[in-house]
Amino acid sequence: MKLLHLSDLHIGKIIYEQSLLEDQEYILKEIIKIAKKEKVDAVLISGDIYDRSIPPADAVDVLNDFLNKLIKILKIKVFIISGNHDSKERLNFGSKIFENDGLYIQTTYNGKITSIELSDKINIYMLPFIKPIEVKQYFETEKIDTYNEAIKLIVDNEKIDENKVNILMAHQFVTAGNKSPETCESETTLNVGGIENVDSSNFDKFDYVALGHIHGPQRIGKDTIRYSGTMLKYSFSEANHNKSAVLINIKNNKSVEYKLIPLKPLRDMRVIKGPIEELLNKENYKDTNTQDYIKAIITNKEPVYDAIGQIRRVYPNTLSLEISNIKSSIQNVELENIEELKQKDEFELFDDFYEFQNNIRLDDEQKKIIKDIINRSICR
Repeated sequence: MKLLHLSDLHIGKIIYEQSLLEDQEYILKEIIKIAKKEKVDAVLISGDIYDRSIPPADAVDVLNDFLNKLIKILKIKVFIISGNHDSKERLNFGSKIFENDGLYIQTTYNGKITSIELSDKINIYMLPFIKPIEVKQYFETEKIDTYNEAIKLIVDNEKIDENKVNILMAHQFVTAGNKSPETCESETTLNVGGIENVDSSNFDKFDYVALGHIHGPQRIGKDTIRYSGTMLKYSFSEANHNKSAVLINIKNNKSVEYKLIPLKPLRDMRVIKGPIEELLNKENYKDTNTQDYIKAIITNKEPVYDAIGQIRRVYPNTLSLEISNIKSSIQNVELENIEELKQKDEFELFDDFYEFQNNIRLDDEQKKIIKDIINRSICR
């Protein structure tokens, strides 16, 4: 039996005021192709289905189309748990009705992990994103202050048949002892290194743990405890990520194997760096996709006129531009002490400021204009 592990779809995501909905719709169609080609029996989506608790209507339409093709056309079962970005109530709407068609949604913990028997040998356990306060009511006599204590208590109180293959879906910040997963800028809600940590040893009874919450694909603790990562890059800190879906293969002898299937986006997210003349040289971009989302870092020593306009003539989807050189680096600017500043007049202060901002000094004509303006202001 084959399962496809996904997470953190973040449908409706916007970065730098750019909607990624077209890109998300494209990559979800690619995932459908993978599911069909690999003859997948079920798709596991481990939280953060939407990017916001109240998703826009077009984001809902994209998810609806994706699920309809998987369930109605390909006859693939789909399992969804809520993440910290999702509204439990909204995502859970209609879940009992959808089960008849093979869509299983779990957004709350009710004192027991919901488990679905995928076959007589395979169980899918669905544990949505939870906080300790949501667990305390079911274990009132226990001390539950941290996420790790909550998850440990939840798992220890489950009667897990270890003669079967048991797959757990979870959406938490999982660590392995002192080792934390690699994170990136788009994970804005994580309390890294704090009480949100859940140790991977809590999941030893499970044959595979399909994690969500972290955007970079990676193992944590052991190969069968994995973050699938996002289907697309959601920040420039992910530029070097290789996005993928995890194909889980459960064999007749109950062994669990997996492989990563690369996901190729409609538009990549890249960082380009160098003098603007090099970045605009056709020889340097002719074999690349100029429609990619770009962060351009300009390293020219002198000011560049309309840098963003020039870059966008080649890369129309440039989302961010930085100037990076010795003169513009704050770390390399030695600020004068306050006593020296006090000795300078208005013109000298403006002259220094102009050089700091533009990397060049005022010319003679500009100096005359500024002095005239200052003198007129003083006279008034």
